[in-house]
Amino acid sequence: MKNATFRQLRVFSEVARQLSFAKAAQNLHLTPPAVTMQIRELEGHVGMPLFDRRGRQVALTTVGEYMLVYARKILATLKDAEDAAARLQKLEAGQLSIGMVSTAKYFLPRLLAEFRREHEGVDIRLAVGNREQLVQMLHANEVDIAIMGRPPKELATRAEPFAAHPHVFVAAVDHPLARAEAISAEELREPGFIMREPGSGTRNAVEQFFAEAHITPRVSMEMSSNETIKQAVMAGMGLSFLSLHTLGLELDQGLIAMLDVQGAPVLRAWHVVNTSAKLLSPAAEAFRYFVLERGEGFLASQFARHVALGAG
Repeated sequence: MKNATFRQLRVFSEVARQLSFAKAAQNLHLTPPAVTMQIRELEGHVGMPLFDRRGRQVALTTVGEYMLVYARKILATLKDAEDAAARLQKLEAGQLSIGMVSTAKYFLPRLLAEFRREHEGVDIRLAVGNREQLVQMLHANEVDIAIMGRPPKELATRAEPFAAHPHVFVAAVDHPLARAEAISAEELREPGFIMREPGSGTRNAVEQFFAEAHITPRVSMEMSSNETIKQAVMAGMGLSFLSLHTLGLELDQGLIAMLDVQGAPVLRAWHVVNTSAKLLSPAAEAFRYFVLERGEGFLASQFARHVALGAG
């Protein structure tokens, strides 16, 4: 392994994360043959294959799983060294790795665009996943900062709330409940629900709502995509419970109905999170302060009208 390069380790880590040579190549701005070459060279240094390749399917070998642990440690140490050097130079430059839950994609890119205008020297890398995946990314030091709803209890983190995060019940515009007022939790027992997947913050929030009401809803489908859930709801396939921040366009155009459910909107909070053990780079600290100072006002300007409607 003494001849392995950091470049090879970075490529190996990304292929292991994506379990796809093509996706890794896209994320690393390389060609698939270049990724394949880097992996083959690293396997030559190790002396054993790191991946099982069967057509387009890729899986880590047992050796690959062991090597991934050490590769991530090496890359994390290198990143800490780079951050320390940047801090000593007092530069707000370099790479900033941000993890976000999928629901945050409806506002975070626009917030990042504002941040980039003020910090042009920062190279931003975004990773998207559900809550459980983000916790794993934080634990593996794959991201500097995470934007998420419910902060992790599994890790020692600094989790700072920066904005309200309302969740609402929705239905097709022609659903009978769309015209009802003061809908009780009991009335939601029978209609089929289209739920986010287990492990997502949205799923946790709705399960807590029904648990407090002593109701077990009928789950007709589970999906990991907010967009697919919205399309299914609009097609009349069931009710759902979603972050209000995913619904701006559909509500503005009257494509989906927000239900008047007692106890809703269910208010959670958006958090900016980093592990307690991690010393943030100047770029990461600048982004953290930016989110804490601007995040609430930005979201309020985008979604305040819908929050008022839901609360009314």
